[in-house]
Amino acid sequence: MKQIIAIIKPFLADKVLSELEHAPLEALQVHSVKGFGRQKNYLDQYAESDYSRAFLPKVEIRMWVEDSRVEEVLATVNLAARTGRIGDGKIFVVPVVRHESLINF
Repeated sequence: MKQIIAIIKPFLADKVLSELEHAPLEALQVHSVKGFGRQKNYLDQYAESDYSRAFLPKVEIRMWVEDSRVEEVLATVNLAARTGRIGDGKIFVVPVVRHESLINF
């Protein structure tokens, strides 16, 4: 099993979640987050504005997916979230290790 973490622009969250509605997910979580990536260098050009010193709002979507379905889910998220502009976001794939002593929810 893998965990897919997608950090995307907030205005794309509904579109991505709509596309994931029928995706083969084991579980899904959505969080509002703030941060910056490569676009921070772009914002530093506007050093006089308050915007350049602020973290940017993003939405983090965490999905748990069986190994055989990871590529399918990645393609769905990528297609729905990509605008082609700087700051589109990031997608991370993390292996999940289940520990036997944990309670099953």
